[in-house]
Amino acid sequence: MPATEKDLAEDAPWKKIQQNTFTRWINEHLKCVNKRIGDLQLDLGDGLRLIALLEVLSQKNMYRKYHSRPNFRQMKLENVSVALEFLERENIKLVSIDSKAIVDGNLKLILGLIWTLILHYSISMPVWEGEDQEAESKTPKQRLLGWIQHKVPDLPITNFSQDWRNGKALGALVDSCAPGLCPDWETWDPVRPVENATEAMQLADDWLGIPQVIAPEEIIDPSVDEQSVMTYLSQFPKSKLKPGAPLKPKLNPKKARAYGPGIEPTGNRVLRPAVFTVDTFSAGNGQVMVYLDHPDGTREELKVEPNEGKKTYSVSYVPQVMGPHKVTVLFAGQEIPKSPFEVNVDKALGDASKVTVKGPGIEPVGNIANKPTYFDIYTAGAGTGDVTAMIRDPQGRQNSVEVMMEDKGDSMYRCTYRPMQAGPHTITVTFGGVGVPKSPFGVDVGPACMPGACRATGRGLQPSGLRMKQIGDFKVDTRNAGSGDLKVLVKDPRGIEEPVKQISSQDGVFSYEYCPKSPGKYTVSITWGGQHIPKSPFDVVVGPEAGPQQIRAWGPGLEGGIVGKPAAFVVESIGTDVGVLGFAIEGPSQAKIECEDKNDGSCDVRYWPTEAGEYAVHVTCDEEDIEHSPFMAQIVHDDNTSHPEKVHAYGPGLETSGCQVDQLAEFTVEAEGAGKGPLKITAQVGGRNPHCSYISSCKAKVYL
Repeated sequence: MPATEKDLAEDAPWKKIQQNTFTRWINEHLKCVNKRIGDLQLDLGDGLRLIALLEVLSQKNMYRKYHSRPNFRQMKLENVSVALEFLERENIKLVSIDSKAIVDGNLKLILGLIWTLILHYSISMPVWEGEDQEAESKTPKQRLLGWIQHKVPDLPITNFSQDWRNGKALGALVDSCAPGLCPDWETWDPVRPVENATEAMQLADDWLGIPQVIAPEEIIDPSVDEQSVMTYLSQFPKSKLKPGAPLKPKLNPKKARAYGPGIEPTGNRVLRPAVFTVDTFSAGNGQVMVYLDHPDGTREELKVEPNEGKKTYSVSYVPQVMGPHKVTVLFAGQEIPKSPFEVNVDKALGDASKVTVKGPGIEPVGNIANKPTYFDIYTAGAGTGDVTAMIRDPQGRQNSVEVMMEDKGDSMYRCTYRPMQAGPHTITVTFGGVGVPKSPFGVDVGPACMPGACRATGRGLQPSGLRMKQIGDFKVDTRNAGSGDLKVLVKDPRGIEEPVKQISSQDGVFSYEYCPKSPGKYTVSITWGGQHIPKSPFDVVVGPEAGPQQIRAWGPGLEGGIVGKPAAFVVESIGTDVGVLGFAIEGPSQAKIECEDKNDGSCDVRYWPTEAGEYAVHVTCDEEDIEHSPFMAQIVHDDNTSHPEKVHAYGPGLETSGCQVDQLAEFTVEAEGAGKGPLKITAQVGGRNPHCSYISSCKAKVYL
């Protein structure tokens, strides 16, 4: 059975879970009046327990009397009506449900009724601690999800289905509501979801007063529905920790550690950045504070920068004087192992003012994302000192760009890096701990070069149809391809480069043309950033000059059209020896072609493109393209502003007979209601276009 049919079946697993969950939710509220239900489908039918549930939830009495002993169907219908009228007066909107549906046990509508009660009384009405002012404007689902995300910021919880299937999110939520109640949830094995969910839900039941209206094996079931999960989770915002709960210490400062040259006993020098890392991955969640004691006894609090994941922190300081320094690292207010660290700072070495930096990697422009670049650091005459380079990305992070420093000898160092994103970067170069001249350098990295996003179209790139001494034109669209250099190379059949001319360049779209001088296979190579774009190199078979033509084609469908609408053109014979006529449409999609023989030496051709883009329309005679074939048609999406089918033309000038030489042939075109134009009128006679004009009233005059 297909999944969709299975989900809609009466015995679908999610429906059974939802029925169980809603039944338990009802019974939890009916406890205080010593009532319960066993069968959700049947036990609300007399109206008594539904009325009791509403009075418990609302803390109000019904607005009118009801039958305490409903022995007859009519009494049951009246009781349920009392309950539904109560909900209406409480401004709780119900859709497509009446007393008959409840009395007759319509399970689908009963489930909908209970879900409405859960949304209103368990999610929408209560005021929850920690909510922002925007909570009132959110849907119940958004409100509950926002509260949970606020309570558990370390987990990417975005739904009420798959994010809860391994049980860890339940443990995190329990521990967030009562810190120390479930502190080990991070170490839980995700392949044991039932055990994880059972432990978290039992703790919530025992110490937070959150009854298990859904079973652990149900909440981790892939088929569980969001409404059942929300019903259970909606109990957490109003939970209270009971006295005597077995809270465990959540933080363990002894498991934190610090490492790096900045806390080593030796090796640090005056005016050179001293860097180290604090790792709290196994210590839990706590605040990291670092203090630096200077030789004169003064104390300075150092800035702690969290790295990705917020489990490690980068710390740096620049010693200003020689002598013993002391670094104290605190986690959750307690010193970590080996803190304080004794650091002896030596004198500075070298003269940073004599260092120079050159290379493309420090140029303000010209570098692009995901492409390696470099710069060279020259230290000749600057003395002894360590060379460092630090790069900050557009977000100010200093660890996202990998830097490789290579000693090339002769006091020259080459720094190579690969920026991973576009935007302004800052490069700081130091020598002996001191910034070199012009440092920091501002580098604006351009978008990555993406040759695969380039698109090239045009008659000059078609595999066949182009003839010698004809102009082969084409366009290259680089608007979505990032930064790069565009190069076009055309070679003739002998492999000799053919001249190619750039006609225009506007907003990343480049137009080119070339004129092949001899027949044969030409190759058009197009590269962007040194790499071929899709379909490059293009093989173009150029035919000989066109001889006397037996066939000609004309009409709007050879120039353009609209997606989903027929594009039409006319093919007619102009010679005595007409061969086999053929058509082919090449483009972004297949296009159905229809040809209607007019029995006068011509035929009407229509094709239906289904996607927008450039189409090559081949018209062949004896399997050889006629002159100017292929015709390049630009197909666009329908913007519903033009309706050619509403244009009507009539008059003697359009009749198949009756027109006379040197006599005015007149016809009228009515375009009222057809939308925007433009209106174009052409006349095709004897292989050429005679003079044709038109005026605003759409009355055209043609001289034959």
